[in-house]
Amino acid sequence: MIKMKKAWELAREMFVEGVPVYQADDNQTIWEDNASGPEKAQDELIKMYWHSQVPGSRAHESICLASIQAMENRGYIVDGGLEIYKKGLKAYEENDIVQLHKLTFDLFNTVKNARKNEASEYWKQTFYDSFEDYVKAVDFPEKVEVTFDEELTKKNHAGWLAQIIGGAYGTCIEGYTGENIAKRYGFVDKYIRKPNTYNDDITYELALLLVYKEFGKKTTALDIAREWVARVPTGWSAEDFALRNLKAGILPPKSGTYHNAFNEWIGAQMRGAICGQLYPGNPYKAAECAWMDGSISHARNGILGEVFNAIMTSLAYVETDIRKIVTTAIDLMPEDSEYGQVVRFALEQCKNHDDYYDAWMKCEEKFIKYNWIHAYPNAAAEVVALWFGEGDFTKTLAMCGGCGQDVDCNAAQILTIIGIIVGLDNIPQYWKDPIGDELDTYVRGLKKMSIKELAKMTTEVSKTLKD
Repeated sequence: MIKMKKAWELAREMFVEGVPVYQADDNQTIWEDNASGPEKAQDELIKMYWHSQVPGSRAHESICLASIQAMENRGYIVDGGLEIYKKGLKAYEENDIVQLHKLTFDLFNTVKNARKNEASEYWKQTFYDSFEDYVKAVDFPEKVEVTFDEELTKKNHAGWLAQIIGGAYGTCIEGYTGENIAKRYGFVDKYIRKPNTYNDDITYELALLLVYKEFGKKTTALDIAREWVARVPTGWSAEDFALRNLKAGILPPKSGTYHNAFNEWIGAQMRGAICGQLYPGNPYKAAECAWMDGSISHARNGILGEVFNAIMTSLAYVETDIRKIVTTAIDLMPEDSEYGQVVRFALEQCKNHDDYYDAWMKCEEKFIKYNWIHAYPNAAAEVVALWFGEGDFTKTLAMCGGCGQDVDCNAAQILTIIGIIVGLDNIPQYWKDPIGDELDTYVRGLKKMSIKELAKMTTEVSKTLKD
């Protein structure tokens, strides 16, 4: 039996085997060389926190300002936050990097220590902090058995392709109001430029699929988090802070709550479809999967957003009436949760108006205090587009774009549902042809994928999860 050496022994070997290396007088820059790369990367990231433009649409955003907004949405008061933000903008404009780092530290620390606003309506809702508590509040329909065959793979192919189309369509116009999109482009029922498939949204879905392929029914949130760290090079808002937490050893569910102002934003909602694909016809298991995945970066209503999309996607395999799918999913959002109130308000506007845009404008007015990346206005946009789109691929997609907000996230999720229902042959060719079969990503180890093969993998993995 070979005796395993101890850590101190291995470290000692490394130490005693070292031979001094002479450094010439003109070769003394190694410290600066080693530091310059990380220094530049950190400086650029800090600047992006204060002001950045979305890669696909060039919409403006500020994580620093949004962190204050997000905490206020969650019933807190960020004392002195705007004063720090104004100082930070000045440092940004003057390119005072040292001061900008200091003010970023000050702002995020201030956000972390925000005080509870006892008068906020936020605290009047019921909070669901575990899947068990959530399940007690709703009544799930019975699962419907599906056959794991070639037909299911075709549905998965249509679902994935539709999701990729929706993402490619939306990246060009995300981050703007529906009104300004219409002024610039009109009713957007086609690609406004040559599409590409790069999108941060799908990144986390691919990671989850790989984990379920490896661990199957034994998959845990920790397994998924580990895959994130290995596969995802960078995140934004909630996922950015979750990844930082994970790398520091702060594990789920705390990774979604610790110092994470954005955990009720869209980041979990934008990745719910894969959970429904893994559990076709079984909304309960799809919801359970979504809750586990959502807990890595989100909490409470943020997780409910992922559950909402997972349920709708799961139902799409066994139900073709899109309005029934929407109402069933809404019924499975607790009435006393704020998220449940959001989607019910959106549904009420759909029923009270004949035109999608009139219904949407009521929602936009209702949720005006929320960032365009927050789950709430985007959940409302999903409901409106699905309701008035009536199962038509192009109509649903164009109405989703007409609502504005985080269009690529919304379009990708709801088009997955439509794609599964209508099938590959009923997705118009002018949407499919520019995409073809190739999916380009920035996921480590998955830079290029075949969409057909992705569909096959999804079917194979979902088959292993069958009860």
